[in-house]
Amino acid sequence: MSKPTDVMALGNIILDFLIEVDENKLLEMDLKKGEMHLVDEQQAHNILKKIEEHQLKIELCPGGSAANTLRGLALLGATVILCGKVGQDKHGQFYVEEIKKQKVQSKLSNHHLPTGKAITFITPDSERTFSVHLGASLELVKEDVLEEDIARSKILHLEGYQLEGKTRDVVLHSIHLAKKHGTLVSLDLADPGVIRRNREHLLEILNKVDFLFLNEKEALEFTGLEEQEALLELGQYVPTVILKLGVKGSLILHEEVIHFIEPFPVKALDTTGAGDTYAAGFLYGFTNSWPIEKAGKLGSLFASKIVETKGVNFSEIDVEIIKKQVS
Repeated sequence: MSKPTDVMALGNIILDFLIEVDENKLLEMDLKKGEMHLVDEQQAHNILKKIEEHQLKIELCPGGSAANTLRGLALLGATVILCGKVGQDKHGQFYVEEIKKQKVQSKLSNHHLPTGKAITFITPDSERTFSVHLGASLELVKEDVLEEDIARSKILHLEGYQLEGKTRDVVLHSIHLAKKHGTLVSLDLADPGVIRRNREHLLEILNKVDFLFLNEKEALEFTGLEEQEALLELGQYVPTVILKLGVKGSLILHEEVIHFIEPFPVKALDTTGAGDTYAAGFLYGFTNSWPIEKAGKLGSLFASKIVETKGVNFSEIDVEIIKKQVS
């Protein structure tokens, strides 16, 4: 594959706010512990205001499923492009600056809505409570996706979250352009709820997908089947299916052969972004013509390292050591 860009991705652009709190603070913000709360712009503003009033320490990090995968790919040495939407605000500016530092080429355009935010409250028992405002990320339109960027990319990576709502047509348009220019399509299904709400629509596009990433909960939701049986069912539509099984490792169906990828022992601190990071390792291996098992092993090892950090933080990971360990 001689194209100059390894992976281009479309994604919901979300700035992660990581905040350590006690449970009483959650009650003050009307948040139920351990759940994900979708909030509107005013609610998000009010929550941030309360955080400032309590002088809580905040860690900021670029987030979003597709963006996490690209950040991992860039760290491994891949050439990547991120397409999405941010607000015309300080958070959007911070997001763009940070991903550029991490060698992700930005094709992020601006919108008058605020930048999407995922405020993550971490209580002393390590449980996470989320307050998410998608903001500008939902305003991606076809005109934001440049055909030349897809044409020069080996793989177009997509996240399941964009398969519903206003961004669905953008995803379909992008897949059409990918097929037109011989660019492979990768899809991470991302969430059982997305599958539940869009199953019939997903069945219509699966035969245009080359790589499908999902975990056992998503596979069960989609097929009603467990692990290997689900893998074989999905393999009727997609040539390469990657089924992530957490501490049990992963299964990869490629060219009608199932490969088992063993897990790596790990002391997990935070599983956020583990699947995104697995995809980064696998896609890096594939774009460098590695055997499928080796690409899967890199994905598994890379994911095991990210769960040992708080948030999707690549700063403490030595990828050269990881590559040598895989080899």
